[in-house]
Amino acid sequence: MHERGKLRFSPPMVGGSSLLIIFAVLCLTVLAMLSLSTAQNNDRLSRASADSVTAYYAADAQAEEILTRLRRGETPGGVTVGADGTGTLCEYAVPISDTQELSVCVRLEGGNWEVLRWKAVSTADWTPDDRMEVWDGETGMF
Repeated sequence: MHERGKLRFSPPMVGGSSLLIIFAVLCLTVLAMLSLSTAQNNDRLSRASADSVTAYYAADAQAEEILTRLRRGETPGGVTVGADGTGTLCEYAVPISDTQELSVCVRLEGGNWEVLRWKAVSTADWTPDDRMEVWDGETGMF
């Protein structure tokens, strides 16, 4: 191994199988990172969904409480009472979140209560994006 007083060094041979193993390890590492990212996103989405459902059912329970008080003859604060041709209308809204509320409208006709509306509605401001020209359905262009 001495050639004129020098040591000869030869680097280790990297064959095809070593390159294949390195490539496989890199692929598995990338796959593991993508799986971890997906799991974190799914966890965040599940928590947001659970919070949303919990908030809705809390608002639903509050709206049921108001309806119960109306049936007892009370008029809780926030309830608008009016009349239509067939009976007394009571309308109220219960907040679900910063951007949603549960809108309720019930009618008292005789001694019976009828629910006319019980739905979640958006309270967020919405501005349509009308910057893009859209074909109006006529034969001409725009």
